[in-house]
Amino acid sequence: MRLKDKVALLTAAAGAGIGQTTARVMAREGAAVVITDMHEDRARDVAVQIAKEYEVKTMGLKCDVTSARGVRAAVDATLDAFGRIDILFNNAGTNRPAQVADISDEVWDLVIATSLTGTFYCCRAVVPVMMRQKSGRIISVTSVAGFRGLAAGHAHYAAAKAGVMAFTRCLAMEVAPHRITANTIAPSFIFNEFIPHIYPQEEIDRMFEEIPYPRKGTPEDVANAALFLASDEGEYMTGQTLCVTGGSWMR
Repeated sequence: MRLKDKVALLTAAAGAGIGQTTARVMAREGAAVVITDMHEDRARDVAVQIAKEYEVKTMGLKCDVTSARGVRAAVDATLDAFGRIDILFNNAGTNRPAQVADISDEVWDLVIATSLTGTFYCCRAVVPVMMRQKSGRIISVTSVAGFRGLAAGHAHYAAAKAGVMAFTRCLAMEVAPHRITANTIAPSFIFNEFIPHIYPQEEIDRMFEEIPYPRKGTPEDVANAALFLASDEGEYMTGQTLCVTGGSWMR
């Protein structure tokens, strides 16, 4: 019960991967969780499932992180229901692999808006709440793509993820006096059932082959890192990036 009496707001948390798994881990540890997702019914369904399974308070909300108004509404609804926000887990992101010469304006804007601008909108809305509380944990999912050169059409995605890391370091400096921490988690390839809808099989195989550890990464690996950063044990870490990679990236 490391997060007992805490309230966690998570973005893109109703799907099959890191977001929902992290919500479940935080609920298991006693937190009330607010599941947000582009799909309202799915967010509500997942919230109901988690409430029954872990006997914690939950809420499911529609939230498009590319809309500042939508983010503000989700934050306000969370405060109306729970009165506080202790943990913000920025998980929303997207990728549309394409070579730089082929990236359309629309695809560039979508990837940057979802991963980078959406993280900014969420942090901007939540930071004043945490400042009033004089406590808070902000955790954003990035990617080792933000460190690496990649030839498989990830330039826009890598730019967005690197931007989140740089943004978070500056944010961490600003909010540290208020006992708020801000960190990122950079996974390498983490498989979930939605991945084949984004990447061709040859790219999936390539990413698996880069991982030297004898098992592949799971959403639980990222969720456990998030739990550490959200808990009292992670209090003195801020402005950092935890790489969860099975050894495919070391820094």
